[in-house]
Amino acid sequence: MNPQSPKAHPNDRMAIPVIVGLSIAVPIAVALLFLLPESWKLQWGSANVRSLPFFHAVLNGSTAVLLAVGFGMIKTKNVALHRLANVGAFLLSAVFLVSYVISHLSNPDAHFGGEGWIRPLYFFILISHILLSVPVLPLAMLSIYRAWNNQIAAHKALVKWTFPIWMYVAVTGVLVYVFMAPYYPVA
Repeated sequence: MNPQSPKAHPNDRMAIPVIVGLSIAVPIAVALLFLLPESWKLQWGSANVRSLPFFHAVLNGSTAVLLAVGFGMIKTKNVALHRLANVGAFLLSAVFLVSYVISHLSNPDAHFGGEGWIRPLYFFILISHILLSVPVLPLAMLSIYRAWNNQIAAHKALVKWTFPIWMYVAVTGVLVYVFMAPYYPVA
């Protein structure tokens, strides 16, 4: 092991492969959703899943708030609330991911219909949101894992990247919903 690198934790042999596996499998699974033909979409009986995009915006906005609270709590050295806020943000992101998959398995695809200057703005936000959402999962899992195992130096080094990327993805998730709201099919 490199003397400059952080000391390995005994749980690394199990946790790191799980983090890497999820970090590869989840983006691939989500990407495959976009290749799903409309005729394969699931029906949920009388359940209305058309309101899920709004729910996703609420989850993303709440995640951003919890990330900001976590940031504020660590600046005031309130580690317990920092931890609670960030674990809460991670749990909301996990709920988002499950709900997003259900939404894309169930709802017809919606397409942005805006024109003029708003169109390139929307696509810049959407594309950057999608591209940056890919590293959020491994960064968040690894940051939380390092903190949980009291590897604070490694945790701090990771969150310099994790926090701004995760915050950007959460906020732009809300913005994508705001842009797309007029184009979602009504129930």
